[in-house]
This record gives sequence, C-alpha cells and structure tokens, in this order.
Amino acid sequence: MSDSSLNIEKSLNKARWVMPDVPLDAVERLARQYDLPEPVARLLCARSVPEGDVMGFLNPTLKDHFPDPFSLQGMEDAANYLAQAIQDKRSIAIFGDFDVDGATSSAVLYRFLKACGIDAPIYIPGRLTEGYGPNDEAFKSLKAQGAEIVILLDCGTTAFETIAAGKAMGLEIVVVDHHEAEERLPDAVHVINPKRRDDTSDLKMLAAVGVTFLLCVAVNSKLRAAGFYEGDEPPLKQWLDIVALGTVCDMVPLTGANRLFVRHGFAMMERTNNVGLKALIDVAGIDGALDTYHAGFILGPRINAGSRVHQSDLGAKLLSTDDTEEAKNIAWTLNDCNDKRKAIQATMEREALAKVEALGLDQHPVIIVDDEGWHQGLSGLVAGRLKDKYGKPACVIAYKDDEGGMPLGTGSGRSIPGIHIARAFMDARNAGLLEKGGGHAMAAGFTIDPVKLEEFNSFMHEHIRAQLESADTQVETVIDGVLSLRGTRVEFVRMLQDYVGPFGQENPEPMFLFSNVRVQKADVVGQSHIRLQISDWEGGGWMKAMAFRTVGTPLGDALLKSKTRGIHLLGQIKINEWNGQESAEMHVKDAAFVIDDAQAQDSAVEG
Repeated sequence: MSDSSLNIEKSLNKARWVMPDVPLDAVERLARQYDLPEPVARLLCARSVPEGDVMGFLNPTLKDHFPDPFSLQGMEDAANYLAQAIQDKRSIAIFGDFDVDGATSSAVLYRFLKACGIDAPIYIPGRLTEGYGPNDEAFKSLKAQGAEIVILLDCGTTAFETIAAGKAMGLEIVVVDHHEAEERLPDAVHVINPKRRDDTSDLKMLAAVGVTFLLCVAVNSKLRAAGFYEGDEPPLKQWLDIVALGTVCDMVPLTGANRLFVRHGFAMMERTNNVGLKALIDVAGIDGALDTYHAGFILGPRINAGSRVHQSDLGAKLLSTDDTEEAKNIAWTLNDCNDKRKAIQATMEREALAKVEALGLDQHPVIIVDDEGWHQGLSGLVAGRLKDKYGKPACVIAYKDDEGGMPLGTGSGRSIPGIHIARAFMDARNAGLLEKGGGHAMAAGFTIDPVKLEEFNSFMHEHIRAQLESADTQVETVIDGVLSLRGTRVEFVRMLQDYVGPFGQENPEPMFLFSNVRVQKADVVGQSHIRLQISDWEGGGWMKAMAFRTVGTPLGDALLKSKTRGIHLLGQIKINEWNGQESAEMHVKDAAFVIDDAQAQDSAVEG
C-alpha cells in the first residue's frame, strides 16, 4: 500500500502521507537472517538500518559498540591535561547549563571527580538572572572560591568574550559542549565538541552529557595507565542512568552511541543507586518499567522546573547527592516548582496566542512575540506551542533589567524541519543585532537590546524567508505500516518496544494507519483532549483511542463530527493499563476523510 492509493496529499494536519516502498525480498531476507517478525524487519529496512548493523541496532552492547572517546577532536590532549590535574590535586570547578542536559552533565562529572578525590563545586547560572552560558560574575565567584580550572558543560562554544575574560582572571577553562560551533573557537585550554568544524568523530548526535561521559571515560583510562587508582576505579557504568536521562531530555537523535547509552541507561534506571533519581521517580508516581516518555515528559520537566522558578541548581544537586533525606526534599521541591511552572505557562500561552491573532503574526515567515510581564524561563516552552500550532518557526521574548537597570530581552526560538534557527540567531549576532545567540537547528536562544527589536524582526523575516525558499519544508508524515483493528494486540506493541525501541529523535515511534474506520464514540476529556472508540467500517473489531491537545483544532473538530463518515486514522499504538488489564490503544496524530475531493474534506471540518 502506498500514499498514492489513499490519495492523501493534504491531511487534516496539512501533511502529505508517505509510505516508503520497501522491497519485499529485503524484508524477507532480514527476517530470515535475524529471526525477526516481519513488521520489525520492515521497519528496519524502511529506516535504512544496514544489514551489517542490525545486531548493533537491536542489541547494542557496551563491549562491542561503545564509541572511542579519543575519536573526538582534542580529546587526547584534554584527557592528559585533566588526568594530570587530578593527580596534582588541583582545584577544579564545574559550570553547567541550567537544563536537564546541563544538570546531568554536571552530576556525572561531579561524581567522577569525587571518586578521584576532587570535591568540585558546581555552579549553575540562574536562568532568569544570568541567562544561558558563562558570565564574568560566575567566573569571579569561582575564582574567589579557589578554582584554578573551570570546566564548562553544555555551553561555552560561542562564549568568546566571556572565556577571554575568565582567562584574564587567571582561570584555565575547558569547554565540553555539543552546540553549533563556528569556524573559530573560544580561547579555552581545551574545547571538546563533536560539532567542531574540524571534528571527524561521527559523534555529532551526542548530548552534552554524552560528551561529558566520554571525557570521564578518557580521563579514567589515562589515570589507570598512570597507576593512579589504589583501589576500585570510579563506577562509570553506574552513571549511565543519568546519561540516558540527559540524552533523552535534550531530544538528540537516539542513534549510534545515544541508542547504546539509553538502552543500557534505562535498564539501570529501574534499579538505580542514585538516591536523587530514585526520589524523583517516587515523587512523580511512576510505577513499573521506565521508558523515554517518563524521562522526557515526567522526570525531565521536573528537573527543568527549578530553573524556571528561580532555583536553577536544584536538578544538579538532586542528581549529585548521596543523602537520602536531602534527595527527598529536593524532589518534592522540584515537584512543587513544576506545578507553579504549569500555571504560569498556561497564562503565557493564552497571552501569546492572543498577540499572534490580534496582530496577524501567523502570516509572517517567523512568529516573534514579546512582553515585559512574561516569565523568561518559559519562553522556550511557549515558543514550542506557537510553532506546533502555526507550523512556523516561533520566537518568544521576555525581559529583565541589566546591571544598569535597563531592560534586556531574553528570547527562545523553536523551529520546523528545514529551518536552522540557531544559524539565524548566530548571523543576527554577527550583524550586531543580538548580544548573544546560538543553540541547535530546532531550538536556540538569544539576548537582545529591545531598541534593536524592530531591526531584528526584519532580519529574521528575511533570513527565514531565504531558508524557506532554499529548503524543502513540505510537511510529510511517514507511515510505518497498515494495521487492522482485529489484529492489533498488546503482544504486537510490546514486540515493537522490545525490538525497535527506545524511540526518540531519528528513531521515532512507529506511525500506523487504520484505513477506513468508523468513529463510534467521541467525547472531550478535560479541556483539550478527545477520547474515541473506533471500529472497522463494518462494525467488527474495535479499539479505544485518544487524541491529545486536539480540541479546537481541525483534527479535533473532525473527530468529533465524523461519526457518519469513513476516516483514515494515523497514529501510534500504546499499551493501556487499567485495573490490572492491558489493552492496545491508539494515540491519534492525524486523520483524513475517505473521500477524494479535498474541498469536501474542508467542508466536513467546517460543517
């Protein structure tokens, strides 16, 4: 079955559905060679997993598939330098970013250094007071505490002036990062970043916590060779649970080394020795096996919440402590912070949407909104909501006063496939329109003087318009398979999870199509979700389904009004647990009516 057989060029979410043409003989060969179920073999073929890499994909092992840390540019020299610093008992401090990647990176390095006899203080900048990346006052504070070496984690690659200032203070600075790099690098002692222009390691998928972990492995090997350890070496493998958490929460590709870290890290997370992580799991009320959903949508937001409400260092403290009572207290505090974050975010979203509608900003190539009363720590989350709703890059700017009492804008941007928003911010910074700017292709941040906002708007419109003209930004949704309601069972879902998971960036959870089904029942749950009961058009097999955050959208309107129409439903299959019983359940992501006339489809949504 192909997308053309359905004639879905524009779904209710304005996407074209595509089903890759996978050669049947390749699927059969893979299934026979590795004794795989046919749906699994088809997924591997569709996702271009080479036959020789199948076992490494299905069952990556630390022994056979662990990446070479020394393949990273500059790692050899950096490992020698830090190993010598540890042997000389020099004073080392950690400066980590305030998000989950920064918190987990800081915890991993802290635990490694502590195991080596170095008690390194951790400095996490205030998201609301200091912003992203290193700053002069932080360096002065660490210098006053006696630090000789400062290791920057998940930041620093484009902090040219600040690192130069730190060097002038007499600090030796090491950058361990994964953000986009420019041709020049900061004047640090060492810069380890797989996105360096001269790096050939093929490890660009790593989050900062992955780079940090490889640094620890490399330094450990140098210390071992030097005969440093009199007893046990640091238990590096035990910290893979923290590495997995940071990797998933930073939304980096779950391929290669990241897949290895997450596979083994989640297996360890269920029996973790980390009292902070254990406390957070308990506070969040998670029972049973942990997966990427729990990390990305339950644990991660709680760790992030501290930085969003003036307590940026709580996440790093939680994951670094070995004190059970302290861990419980921090976990409950983060839980409370998360509740506050939700309430503030809801208000910001309403206000941002109202601005977009009132000013017609959805007609621009990029949506940019700002407000003096908004919370700086939530600008990225709100930008993500705007991006999702309008299908365009979005920037949200909040303000704070600088040291001189003048307002300074702190902005976050979220992008769509084909548009590199960090490159736009870096170009704007180089054009003198931003104080700071950088990040990832899909998520980045900046600092702006409000007097330059109008000029920045014009610059961004032109920059994004040029990217749109040169990029393929048509929304396509890949169909991984066509299922029947009768044949979709819990065993099938579990098989996919066991063989193809963990799911995440570049290994997305499979999208399956139920063709020509009937919505037997549809009602609103809460304020924004729709609960469904679907069946074959003839009324045979049936299944429960959910469409989250769809009330008031074209998709949601269609589902509520489609009882008399055949409809194609596209989404993911989950295991629903209720009263000790398990059943397969669909989470609807998109839909299209069983008609050929696009105008009739539009009228069905409107009517």
